[in-house]
Amino acid sequence: MTTVTLPPGPPTPRFLQGAFALTSRARAMRRLHARYGDAFTVNVPIFGRAVVISDAAEIKQLFTAGPDLVENLEPNLGRVLGPGSLFALTGEEHHRQRKLLVPPFHGRRLAAYEKIIEEETVRELASWPQARPFATLPSMMRITLNAILRAVFGAEGAELAELRALLPPWVAYGSRLAVLPVPRTDLGRWSPWGRFLIARRRYDAIVDRLIDKAAAEDLDGRDDVLALLLRSRYDDGSPMSRGQIADQLLTLLTAGHETTATTLAWAVERLRRHPEVLRDLVAEVDAGGGALREATITEVQRTRPVIDVVGRKVLADGFRLGRWTLPKGYTVLVGISLIHEDESLFPDARAFDPSRFLDARPDLYEWIPFGGGRRRCIGAAFATMEMNVVLRTMLRDFTLIPTVAPDERRHSRGIANAPAKGGQAVVRRRGPRTVPSTTATATGGAR
Repeated sequence: MTTVTLPPGPPTPRFLQGAFALTSRARAMRRLHARYGDAFTVNVPIFGRAVVISDAAEIKQLFTAGPDLVENLEPNLGRVLGPGSLFALTGEEHHRQRKLLVPPFHGRRLAAYEKIIEEETVRELASWPQARPFATLPSMMRITLNAILRAVFGAEGAELAELRALLPPWVAYGSRLAVLPVPRTDLGRWSPWGRFLIARRRYDAIVDRLIDKAAAEDLDGRDDVLALLLRSRYDDGSPMSRGQIADQLLTLLTAGHETTATTLAWAVERLRRHPEVLRDLVAEVDAGGGALREATITEVQRTRPVIDVVGRKVLADGFRLGRWTLPKGYTVLVGISLIHEDESLFPDARAFDPSRFLDARPDLYEWIPFGGGRRRCIGAAFATMEMNVVLRTMLRDFTLIPTVAPDERRHSRGIANAPAKGGQAVVRRRGPRTVPSTTATATGGAR
């Protein structure tokens, strides 16, 4: 019989641990890390008995473990995003679907989306008030939503207007439901899940109409994600079903919307409190460069990760993970904030210092805002490009006024952690400037 070896952890009852985790997740993780070290055992709702790790070697081992040993966690995401979502699929089915979704978000296709993102950014920033405080998060939400809608569905239309109205409150609602236990009794429209599923049926009807319209057109002449998915085929030659397409599009719309927007709001919050970095970024934008901007986005994601945990479910009894031997059914949670604050990996880790990434790309088992391994976010390249374009456009067109106000605290929106004041800004529109002779790309020069 395999001997189970678990790290220590708090003896407090499950409901108390869960309440602390829900109300103050980041503070709870830091306290446990300070008391027990880089691994500890917790017992919380949804996940149950779980081991939290923040050692780079153990994280790498977890992320590279085969699907026969560990698999993705999806306590509620299958209900939120649908059973065909990448977040809900496991094993070979996950691999089959992922192969079809990779092409739209990599390589040359990213360049085609840059123009869309810049157009949406310019349109939204035109409404920004000058010389008075305002929260940037709502603006960033609109930019990322409109950009992903156009990238996924192509041209404007009545359906996109419906999705634009439906998705923001629905995504926010689903984000909160995903971290709450699923009730045993279905109360229909009178229950939170019931109201969520009513909105889901509206979404499915809209996507059905969009698929019908697309099918009546020349798909080869379209470059949007919906057209690419309708043209795609599995290895056996079969197409994706409408249900699979709807679930995957919802995954792309939600994953490519809220987290990116929240990171951009954090970027505003960080830059206003680091005027020397802000000054250098503006000078770089005016010179047509991009290396510091790219490093700044990386550092924002390190110091203010929007998602603070990513997890796996143990499938094999006696799974060896570094110093520990875990039983089947256990959850392993990776403390993203904890490893991002590891002084042995990032000296002076609490400081905001983009220069640490100017000459070195981050190790993908130490810097993990997109998760890792087979489950790393499929839209990571798209999100990085989008943040780069939005930040470049904002700094090109507006002066961001620094502040000496205290840091904005983290506010949980369910799955995501946002700045409590929405990434508050004060801006002035910049005047005409001489345009550099060489136009910089969104990703800047190679590093």
